[in-house]
Amino acid sequence: MEELSEEGPCEELSGDGQHSTFNEWILPAKEFDGMWDSLIYESGLKQRLLRYAASALLFSEKGVDPFLISWNRIILLHGPPGTGKTSLCKALAQKLSIRFSSRYPQCQLVEVNAHSLFSKWFSESGKLVAKLFQKIQEMVEEENNLVFVLIDEVESLAAARKAALSGSEPSDSIRVVNALLTQMDKLKSSPNVIILTTSNITAAIDIAFVDRADIKAYVGPPTLQARYEILRSCLQELLRTGILTNSQDCNDLILPNYASSKEKLNMPTTHDTQAPTDLSKQLLEAAEACEGMSGRSLRKLPFLAHGAFASPYNCDPAKFLCAMVDTARRERSELPE
Repeated sequence: MEELSEEGPCEELSGDGQHSTFNEWILPAKEFDGMWDSLIYESGLKQRLLRYAASALLFSEKGVDPFLISWNRIILLHGPPGTGKTSLCKALAQKLSIRFSSRYPQCQLVEVNAHSLFSKWFSESGKLVAKLFQKIQEMVEEENNLVFVLIDEVESLAAARKAALSGSEPSDSIRVVNALLTQMDKLKSSPNVIILTTSNITAAIDIAFVDRADIKAYVGPPTLQARYEILRSCLQELLRTGILTNSQDCNDLILPNYASSKEKLNMPTTHDTQAPTDLSKQLLEAAEACEGMSGRSLRKLPFLAHGAFASPYNCDPAKFLCAMVDTARRERSELPE
């Protein structure tokens, strides 16, 4: 069993005592334990990313000639805010750190916010990039160290370049963008680094950056099946902790997964299957009522529903699901157009 590091993120301070632009973790980290399983997406997305990363590490390890076969070990996840892109990157790094622990006994994750690199003191931004990548380079030089570099909000690169070209920002910002791209290119020669990136605005990603990404995956709002599974996991947790108690006075009620639920709803109901089938139907209705909500909002929904519940102690699951549907409708009505 891989031992989890209990160290939280180590946040660097810049020379003037200001918070720096990056955090780092030793992996596997206790903070990310269980994150991979909690993230629910369209079928196959997580496995696709895992297989890609494994191939990228294998090609590097085996010394495949990059002039004959091109790969950069860069993953780009793009889509609207709140869909779990950053969490998926962190969970993927955690998963890979465990999977490749025999080859790389040390693993680190460095998280960078691209937006914060473009401070209003543009002359400082170049120094921040240099300092950041010098630190990453030192980590990468350790052959037994697998390094994950997470760059959030890479659309900031395009925004900075566009602003500089239009004359509304100093041209230093172009130098910062170019410095960042140059430093990332340098990392390609190291077999033990994977770059994970996210963008909230697909159309605004810098084209020079997009070209460097090997795999580009869209992470959109959860589908009906994903919404059902997210809410199902929330309810199971509330049953486990005793916040929800079912009428049979037992908290080991297992809600069927989406596929089983759809199958059961099409079957005649017997006395034995009455409770779970009714709950499955309600859960499906709740998932349908949550259309358009992000994964982040869905995970918050049971808490909001509980806060609005008339009798918050010993809640009945069926009544709680009704409260959740009402809360979901209210939340959706308050979403900006």
